[in-house]
Amino acid sequence: MIFSRQDKCERLIYLFILFMRRNFHQGIFNPKHPEKYAGNFKNIIYRSSWELKFFHYLDNREDVIYWSSEELAIPYFNPIDQKIHRYFPDIIFKVKTTDGNESVFMVEIKPYKQTLEPIKKRNTKTFITESVTYAINQSKWKAADKFCSERGWTFKIITEKDLNF
Repeated sequence: MIFSRQDKCERLIYLFILFMRRNFHQGIFNPKHPEKYAGNFKNIIYRSSWELKFFHYLDNREDVIYWSSEELAIPYFNPIDQKIHRYFPDIIFKVKTTDGNESVFMVEIKPYKQTLEPIKKRNTKTFITESVTYAINQSKWKAADKFCSERGWTFKIITEKDLNF
């Protein structure tokens, strides 16, 4: 695989950033089947071990026609700052079903805890942060669900429980 000088520089910078954040499981995914990736297959970034596991799953499945990661922007209303922002879903993929039809799925991979409304024990910084994250995520997921419904796609939130951790 040949990279341009700019690609090499960008990749080195990104790898340096990952090295500096080595407490997090992040990196660049190199697919075995780049022809199935809808986007720049040289720059597929995973932001968790859960995403990496799902990328391998999609890349190796014969029934997956194409897949992409964070390639599509969906506008959503942020209830905290009252502004429109862009949401980039983790994964979009198309599969051939057993009956010969095709289905498109949009997937967000999140820790199970972030899918639950925080329970107020005290008004701590942690509770406030969890509440803000939950409100923003709910707004993103509502926009994603609407986007998918309008196109006949399926929106799904996947947690570590779905990935058998």
